[in-house]
Amino acid sequence: MRILFDLGHPAHVHFFKYVIRNLEREGHQVKICVRERESIVKTLLASYGYAYENLERNTPGLLNKAVTMIKNDIRLFKISQKFDPDLYVSMTSPYSSQVSKLRGKPSIVFTDSEPTGLILSLTLPFTDAVITPINFKKDLGKKHVRISGFKESAYLHPNWFRPDPGVLDLLGVSKEEKYTLLRFNAFDASHDIGIKGFSGDDKKHLVRELEKYSRVFISSETQLPADLEDYAIRIPPHKMHDVLYYASLLVGDTQTSTTEAAYLGTPAVRCNSFVGPDDMSNFVELERTYGLIFNFADPDEAIGKSIELIQRPDIKQEWAVKREKLLQEKI
Repeated sequence: MRILFDLGHPAHVHFFKYVIRNLEREGHQVKICVRERESIVKTLLASYGYAYENLERNTPGLLNKAVTMIKNDIRLFKISQKFDPDLYVSMTSPYSSQVSKLRGKPSIVFTDSEPTGLILSLTLPFTDAVITPINFKKDLGKKHVRISGFKESAYLHPNWFRPDPGVLDLLGVSKEEKYTLLRFNAFDASHDIGIKGFSGDDKKHLVRELEKYSRVFISSETQLPADLEDYAIRIPPHKMHDVLYYASLLVGDTQTSTTEAAYLGTPAVRCNSFVGPDDMSNFVELERTYGLIFNFADPDEAIGKSIELIQRPDIKQEWAVKREKLLQEKI
């Protein structure tokens, strides 16, 4: 079988990397196409030894995204004429779904984010199946397939992930030393329009308070203020999950990193304006059912909870028990 994967985010690389490896081992042919939102996608693919084809980079603004869609549909169609895939797979890519329909071939998409309404409306009519976590709030009709799991399990379950303690040497921290990872979002995706996270002042406040109790490292999708540059983490991108595993705490305004922390048994505080009555189902479940994360819309409340958590001496042991429950109940 010939399978085309359309990837647009680092999390997509992680989600599909073992699937792609196993398919190739079984003799299937795989083509990877990349929508380069950030160079880390290509860096990750290179680190895993995967070749790829380039699509147009997505840009902010609805008009720009509409133009990009047309360009990428044309580009992907041309790639498909040469590769002739039997199946298209993506994380809610309208490009691969639309091209698959034009070519009369099946398409499978995965999504775990309810706010991607616009993207879903441009994808759902053209795909054959949409796979989501079981508690996904929207009913996507007869094409909807619900599974009892999260996408992060595909690469962070112990069957796949083995933490590398050597990352501590890269960070310059000892095994006994606490450190906090701060992760900040760019909020430039189509479903992020109007969404806010930590402000510049909030980020500085976080660092000032948390460095009283631990080392602090920052991973940011946007340029940091000059006085926070020294905290920027500088490691190979494929080592980030090792960093997250050994961290005492994750604090951020991102989505995927929060779920990843839950799967790795690292306490996580998430803060952005998605949080509220209409928050995404996976974060509600991880907080209310498993107690692995904390969701806040108010930055001051998030900072207060972060200060409380980093001072708890045995929190990683406590979270290991919670993580085990998650691993037992989810695929």
